[in-house]
Amino acid sequence: MKFPDILALAFRSIRSNKLRTGITVAIIAFGIMALVGIVTAIKAMNQKFTESFSTLGANAFTIRYKERTIRFGGDSRNAEIKLSKKSRKEKKSNLGKLITKDEAELFVKRFEFPSTKSVSIFGNRNNIVSYKTRKTSPNVMLFGGDENYVQLNGFEIYVGRNLNKLDVQTGRNVCLIGYDVAKKLFKEGTERAVNNVIRINNIPYRVLGVLETRGSSFGFSRDNVIITSYENVDRNFPSGFSFVIAVMTDDLREVNDAMGQAEGTFRAIRKLNIIEDNNFVLDRSDSVAERAMNILGFFTLSVILIGFITLVGSAIALMNIMLVSVSERTREVGLVKAIGGKSKAVRSQFLIESVIISLLGAILGIVFGIFFGNLAALVFKTGFVVPWNWVILGIIICSIVGLLAGLYPAFKAGRLNPIEALRYE
Repeated sequence: MKFPDILALAFRSIRSNKLRTGITVAIIAFGIMALVGIVTAIKAMNQKFTESFSTLGANAFTIRYKERTIRFGGDSRNAEIKLSKKSRKEKKSNLGKLITKDEAELFVKRFEFPSTKSVSIFGNRNNIVSYKTRKTSPNVMLFGGDENYVQLNGFEIYVGRNLNKLDVQTGRNVCLIGYDVAKKLFKEGTERAVNNVIRINNIPYRVLGVLETRGSSFGFSRDNVIITSYENVDRNFPSGFSFVIAVMTDDLREVNDAMGQAEGTFRAIRKLNIIEDNNFVLDRSDSVAERAMNILGFFTLSVILIGFITLVGSAIALMNIMLVSVSERTREVGLVKAIGGKSKAVRSQFLIESVIISLLGAILGIVFGIFFGNLAALVFKTGFVVPWNWVILGIIICSIVGLLAGLYPAFKAGRLNPIEALRYE
């Protein structure tokens, strides 16, 4: 028998047992769907991590009083994932020394490395912003920065102007508003917000500009923000949070040198002697994204384990079904051998059937996995994600599963005696 004939017989046999084939395909598809689907979702989350934590760019870093954490959602009560595995003693020492406004301003004054510097502080996340009879929900986040804050934190001005040095030095009541806030308060058009007076928790502020939209990130909108000067936040909304210093160098190759000089400068400001550890952290934003994605790697390992267990079960189910198929088609095998068919052709037919069923499960699982995985991409508002490496790996794995599951039934069918097979009832 030629290969096209063997292939045709295999397809005919699969079509004649639709229910049995469908159940087996569904079992295999479930394992692949779980694997590809969750890997796709994790890849979408990785894109969001990169976008959310790399706004400063690879040529920038921040000085903080402790390691950053990742929050899922806007509420501080929500779960956090720590980005470092330091000892409890080190964590305690890092938590005890907030960066003050005087320290931050002194660093900006003393740090002479060619770079752009910014001082900022987080105000709070429960503000109500109003304009005439309209008002927002009590979940608008307030940030205080300087004239470089917008540039160093990945914001862009949609309409209006940025804060200037005079705005920062005087701490006057002026602000930039996020796109969502402008859309909520100025339904006639967001550009109408510029130069109007809004109220933040009943305190009047003049709007200097509206920020470009940036979408949402892990449960909260990044357009639902207000930015004013850090002097203003310190005066009107004293939060007790630590100040943050951001530094952006002109060249990526200068970052390490700048970080070394920044560390020495800030140690002097903190009055640390040579034997004392740093009670602050220098943090590159791209390294934060990388560490966050490493955390998601644990989820990937869990998914691989689940997919492996499912595929082992699928292989056992497929082998059993092929053994049943051998028993049901004993007379057919005997007839094939009686008219001159060789054992090799019989083995090939059963192996091809097993591989085809396995690949059908793989294709169905990959399609549904990509579909369900991209629901996460839709939620995080990232682009359409296809994990091509896992798609190819899934096809290869299912091909191997099909071959292994079909080997024993194929050899069993190939060893059948044609005379006894023809007499089989």
